Amino acid sequence: MDSYALGFQEIDQTQVTVVGGKGAHLGELSRIEGIRVPAGFCMTTSAFQRIMAEAPSINDWLDRLSRLKPDDRDAIRAFSAEIRRTLEEIAIPDDLAAAITRPLAQLGEQAAYAVRSSATAEDLPTASFAGQQDTYLNVVGSEAILQHVSRCWASLFTERAVIYRLRNGLDQRKVQMAVVVQRMVFPHASGILFTADPVTGNRKVASVDASFGLGEALVSGLVNADVYKVREGQVISKTIATKKLAIYAAQAGGTQEQVIEPERQEQPALTDAQAVRLAQLGRRIEAHFGSPQDIEWCLVDGDFQIVQSRPITTLFPIPVVGDRESHVYVSVGHQQMMTDAMKPLGISLWQLTAGRPMYEAGGRLFVDVARGLASPASRAGLLAVLGKGDPLIGDALQTILERGDFIRSLPDERPGVASAGAPPASIETGPAIVAELIGRNQDSIAALKRHIQTKSGSALLDFIFGDIQELRRILFDPRSHQVFMTAMEATWWLNDHLRAWLGEKNVADTLTQSVPNNVTSEMGLELLDVADVIRPHPDVVAFLQRVEDEGFPDEGFLDELPRLAGGQEARDAIQAWLDEYGMRCVGEIDITRPRWSECPTTLVPMILSNIKNFEPGAAKRRFEQGRQEAWKKEQELLERLRVLPGGEQKAEEVKRMIAQVRTFIGYREYPKYGMVSRYFVYKQALLEEAERLVHAHVLREQEDTFYLTFQEFHDVVRTNRVDDQLISQRKDAFRSYQALTPPRVLTSDGEAVAGSYRREDLPAGVLVGLPVSSGTVEGRARVILDMAEADLEPGDILVTAYTDPSWTPLFVAIKGLVTEVGGLMTHGAVIAREYGVAAVVGVEHATHLIQDGQRIRVHGTDGYVEILP
Repeated sequence: MDSYALGFQEIDQTQVTVVGGKGAHLGELSRIEGIRVPAGFCMTTSAFQRIMAEAPSINDWLDRLSRLKPDDRDAIRAFSAEIRRTLEEIAIPDDLAAAITRPLAQLGEQAAYAVRSSATAEDLPTASFAGQQDTYLNVVGSEAILQHVSRCWASLFTERAVIYRLRNGLDQRKVQMAVVVQRMVFPHASGILFTADPVTGNRKVASVDASFGLGEALVSGLVNADVYKVREGQVISKTIATKKLAIYAAQAGGTQEQVIEPERQEQPALTDAQAVRLAQLGRRIEAHFGSPQDIEWCLVDGDFQIVQSRPITTLFPIPVVGDRESHVYVSVGHQQMMTDAMKPLGISLWQLTAGRPMYEAGGRLFVDVARGLASPASRAGLLAVLGKGDPLIGDALQTILERGDFIRSLPDERPGVASAGAPPASIETGPAIVAELIGRNQDSIAALKRHIQTKSGSALLDFIFGDIQELRRILFDPRSHQVFMTAMEATWWLNDHLRAWLGEKNVADTLTQSVPNNVTSEMGLELLDVADVIRPHPDVVAFLQRVEDEGFPDEGFLDELPRLAGGQEARDAIQAWLDEYGMRCVGEIDITRPRWSECPTTLVPMILSNIKNFEPGAAKRRFEQGRQEAWKKEQELLERLRVLPGGEQKAEEVKRMIAQVRTFIGYREYPKYGMVSRYFVYKQALLEEAERLVHAHVLREQEDTFYLTFQEFHDVVRTNRVDDQLISQRKDAFRSYQALTPPRVLTSDGEAVAGSYRREDLPAGVLVGLPVSSGTVEGRARVILDMAEADLEPGDILVTAYTDPSWTPLFVAIKGLVTEVGGLMTHGAVIAREYGVAAVVGVEHATHLIQDGQRIRVHGTDGYVEILP
């Protein structure tokens, strides 16, 4: 053909910039043996550029569009409509029209065609936005085809497509439009085949949606589809829908709805054998493209024809381990309260730090528990520990076991070994061991800071690798583990026994308020003290308000303060707080995340909130109030116990356990604080090394190092060479991972196994979760996904996806907490109990089901949330 038109046989998947995503996939499909694709051709992006050149005024409209925000709906609607009108009114030049009509002569001028848009950023592995542009069916005659090609060009600028590009940072000028012109087929049935189950992600289950007539009825939601699930050559389930309508080609062109005769409405669109045959074709297509596919198919005269295939972009990737064994992966992020995607440097550093192998997929980390589940010796303990921490994980693992076909029991290899979750040997209750552990950690970090200053180049990377072994030694010190496990076991013992003896639920929640040595809760209270220093100085408060409203560079923020009355005191207070806690931030387990010391303006909204919402001395009063409540609760419990049969002994046991909890539970937060402190020392040294590489023209920018693993960074430092293409690919991959939601439990088949709470003791219509901090509170829900945008008032209830330690300063202002992710001993739960905040965690989809500003009631003792009228 020519540069304006290419036949499918001339196209392969590398030509996205020429024929768009849809065109490239159709060309590639045409090359697969045994796959029938209706004949056709593509009008290339060169044709589109030629048309755009015919209307220079469009450039002005594109300039205006690029300056808009996605929420400027009226302006987007007006500008995009103007561009579409202009494009559709352009007369197609003769040479361009000839490029369209020539292939029609070969394929059949009076035949019916489908004319489909094919954008260059459409149907790509990382950006599937099928349906953003237009498709026209049963178009007959050259003149009609030319008209519909113009409409496809114009459809690049539909309001929906423009908003999508604005939201996803895609340049309006860089996306080009090709057009597919393809012979129509008139099918008995059609639909969509997913080569992986789109609901569970299981890569071994193909899912077929089928309806009578053209597939548009199904795609547009006009009819319910028959659904077939096919696994290893067998239909394992099917649902036959009542299909009242179908779309068929109209005699005059276009399509029309038709009512299906009543006797056919409940007939299956496919036989089981046809569904299996279709799934086999899907596996061939999937193998060719190398990833699960979303395939549009038609059944014509008993044979299948394929009219489109695109990657399924919503599936969570599977860790690559290189064997054919069954694996069961548990999300690390759900236990660490950080389910966001991590960058490669952060992932690799965490893997080096971890006590067991961790596997990466979708920018998240997982541990494989298959062997633990398979072994009778470890299974019960593993389920107990994971289930107590997060019942949804425990239930998902139980579901896998109950199926009986994925995990097979191993012979018990190590008889007599204590199961995971067995109580640790008890230790003497006393603060000395905690003080010693904290002191050793602090001394070790001080030594790290001294020694790392003398290192650079390869020696620096070697030094950090060696120091990670010191970090591991501290993190996995048996005495450290013994301290917080003693506290956790005592917590569970108190809750179980006091419920049995006194009918009190979750009584340890009150008993753990205001405990000593909790570095995370101290962080939140000490930010109240910072507010106390600033509150008397109106110039400083006004400056901070301007910083919040208008923004201010992080670099000069602290240095600006001394110019104001009271500013030096404010600066000293903020800096002293940053010296203690500035290594922390949201998502702190990822070393690449910006720390508070790097971005001190992040603290401004929290400081202003504390100034507005609290009186001077609030931190001390709050801590003392919590301590008194815990003490009074202890006295009340002991009095009630002493009047029971055997009461004196019961009271003594309870008193001993309370002492263990209050002495040791605060330390639960310290190992992570020590680890994050060390990470920040590493980060500062690595960024200095990255800066040297930028000056040497090895790296383009410092943060490129975040997209390298630790070992790759070491190689770059050693060789002074970097693979820019690898960094670019990693950046693209990270962007795509950010849109994914990681499952709690994932199998090596790709199935995301969802757990449930299996509770029948709840009122109808409530949102169920895990009770982690007692109390029943009612208030305004504030749904906050970005801590920097928090605008909380006393009495509000915070609703968010997860809370790692960095969210603690917000806890001082709230009376209730609801999160989507969490467990009994995760950071948010521990701090909620210490601050006396009623909390329910693990509430699936809470940030979608609860609207910002709604009144809700949080039942922190019983583990559910009511949305109030």
